[in-house]
Amino acid sequence: MIELENKTVTKAEIIEEVSSAIGLTKVETEAILNAVISKIRKSLELKRRVEIRGFGTFGIKKREPRKARNPGTGETVFLPERYVPVFKPSSLLKKNIND
Repeated sequence: MIELENKTVTKAEIIEEVSSAIGLTKVETEAILNAVISKIRKSLELKRRVEIRGFGTFGIKKREPRKARNPGTGETVFLPERYVPVFKPSSLLKKNIND
């Protein structure tokens, strides 16, 4: 198994780096990032895919209803049909991660 660096990149760090790279204020950069996230979220809520070439595709996947077990009580519970967000990285992103 690959050992990952124990570091999470936060939204604030992304805003900091992007604002420095493109010369916008942090407030302007945060507004842009929030707009992008909002568009992706709304598209997924409408069950539409979002493709960002060279990065990957956001989509949703239907999960069929099934029986499950509550680990705390051992009780059998029924999970209804639901949709979950998924991300599929592009082949370029996969290649860059592995190089």
